Amino acid sequence: MRASLAFQYTAAAVVWGASFLFMKIGLEGLSFTQVVLWRLVFGALALVLVSAVSRIGLPREFRVWKHLAFLAATQCIVPWLLFSWAEQNMSSGLASIYNATTPLMTMAVSLAFLPGETLTRYKSLGLLLGFGGVLIVLAPWNLGVGGSVSAQVACLGATASYGISFVYVRRFVLPLGVDTRTVALVQISIGAFVMVLASPVVANTPMHLTPAVVLSMIALGALGTGLAFIWNTNVVQGWGPTAASTVTYLSPVVGVALGAIVLDESVGWNQPVGALAVIAGILVTRRATRSVTPAVSVTIPSSVRRPSA
Repeated sequence: MRASLAFQYTAAAVVWGASFLFMKIGLEGLSFTQVVLWRLVFGALALVLVSAVSRIGLPREFRVWKHLAFLAATQCIVPWLLFSWAEQNMSSGLASIYNATTPLMTMAVSLAFLPGETLTRYKSLGLLLGFGGVLIVLAPWNLGVGGSVSAQVACLGATASYGISFVYVRRFVLPLGVDTRTVALVQISIGAFVMVLASPVVANTPMHLTPAVVLSMIALGALGTGLAFIWNTNVVQGWGPTAASTVTYLSPVVGVALGAIVLDESVGWNQPVGALAVIAGILVTRRATRSVTPAVSVTIPSSVRRPSA
């Protein structure tokens, strides 16, 4: 059991870190909207197969579907479109670093909208460290190197959308008592359905399919948007949410390393330094959160533990 959980933990970190590489390769033959379309379609297919084998039921109440439709938009469609669009003008490694700001965005949204959330000394310090790290990665003294400013702002918009969705999960979805695997299945399937319906308008450009593009989309969807959700659920159940959440710190390392090795992307000194500041900010805010209330876990892409692509 321990070996199995260790494998699933490592696999989730590698797959989520590699998702930015898969997006970058997919963009070689697809538009950014087509990347999101096929990511959701393959992810939904993988989750449907797993759910059929595991006999996971679907919710019957309309209010549950309504909440999960909101999550499909804020946790899947919007952030993935923003990340995919951004990677047209920035490196995959840099995008993976910006993805690590999700816990900080979640903390900021929680302070604004969740009753009982207060800005403590540790939370303030964590937010300052984290957004200081973002500023270092953005490198305003060297604009235009590593990625356009608009692309980097789009990445921050994506993580802000993640933050909104995680707070929404905590406030409206968790109280419903819906199985987290069902949450993943329904929201990914809704996202895929919406993108398929919209594809004649938003994803109608010619596709230039190569083996690399096709395999990247299958991996991004089936693994990063499908099976990694199941793996992470098992780790949370076996190790607890705190230990499982450390996958957040490994994914950017994987993303930067794969971008440099596979795509020969350059890495400036400010990127790892800024990433360390972001991680330090996350650690400080997590300490503040643990001192007040237990961590809340949800199994979704780029997850509450990110606090995926």
